[in-house]
Amino acid sequence: MAVPQNRTTRSRRDMRRAHDALVAANPNECANCGELKRPHHVCPSCGHYDGREVVARAVAADIDEDAA
Repeated sequence: MAVPQNRTTRSRRDMRRAHDALVAANPNECANCGELKRPHHVCPSCGHYDGREVVARAVAADIDEDAA
């Protein structure tokens, strides 16, 4: 059974954990619509990437409630 020979001090433990912090996101503006998006990802609001449309966004269809 693995049992530590000596107790790890708070200082040594916390120094080891110094690199475990999460890094904040770095959003960029979409060149097409101006919304914030993740770098090197398709824009979720307009579907453009690198100046061209790669995901066709469906237009909201008007449904007549009386006919449904």
